[in-house]
Amino acid sequence: MSLRFKQHSVLPGFGLGLGYSLFWLCLIVLLPLAALVLKSALLGLDTFWATVTTERVLASLRLSFGASLLAAAINAVFGLLVAWVLVRYPFPGKRLIDALVDLPFALPTAVAGIALTTLYAPNGWFGQLLTPLGLKVAFTPLGVVVALTFIGLPFVVRTVQPVLQELETELEEAAACLGASRWQTLRRVIFPAVLPALLTGFTLAFARATGEFGSVIFIAGNIPLVSEITPLLIISKLEQYDYAGASAIAVLMLVISFVLLLAINLIQWWASRRPGRR
Repeated sequence: MSLRFKQHSVLPGFGLGLGYSLFWLCLIVLLPLAALVLKSALLGLDTFWATVTTERVLASLRLSFGASLLAAAINAVFGLLVAWVLVRYPFPGKRLIDALVDLPFALPTAVAGIALTTLYAPNGWFGQLLTPLGLKVAFTPLGVVVALTFIGLPFVVRTVQPVLQELETELEEAAACLGASRWQTLRRVIFPAVLPALLTGFTLAFARATGEFGSVIFIAGNIPLVSEITPLLIISKLEQYDYAGASAIAVLMLVISFVLLLAINLIQWWASRRPGRR
């Protein structure tokens, strides 16, 4: 009979660390979500469906998720351009521009919302230029997109920027030596290497925009069926002591967000496993 000794992990304290992490995950994330689901389950299926399919709720969901996806797509394009300029081109004030990218992180959301409302109001600096053109930003769904774009841009820039910094310029030179044009080099060399990070930044920007509240309520105007976002509708339900109704809307929003984020992550997984990538 041979004695078998327990093989310890190369990571000291792995069991303790895993248990501690799972404990706090359950306490901070899973327990509140479970309470949310249980609270909404008290309504019953018919009442739940009637609550989440009202015209006001559906309009707020369309605005919240539609504006979040549009803002994340805009951030994906312009965030890639900003990251490319910051990495590839030296110019005066580059450090200042690089620091300003993080401004939405440091700025309180309510302050950002008030500042954007002041700028895009009909008598604001930008609003008075756009109003003669027939573009009204403040107190419209367009204002919601502007606010969500503002708070989501740093996620894309800071996700793509390290990838561009580590991208070897020798690959571009080799492509040029083999006769590739600039567009072919961008499409076949640079973009495939940046795509997974770009999708990650898109996901982070979308996730942040979906639940954003403070920077949106000021510029949105909060007009029911027009510019009212779902988080504000949930707050309104809570102020009316309709906890079950607020929980039902929150559960529906949670399910839709999970499905969309799962789809985006599957696309990201597919992009990272494409042939020719390491």
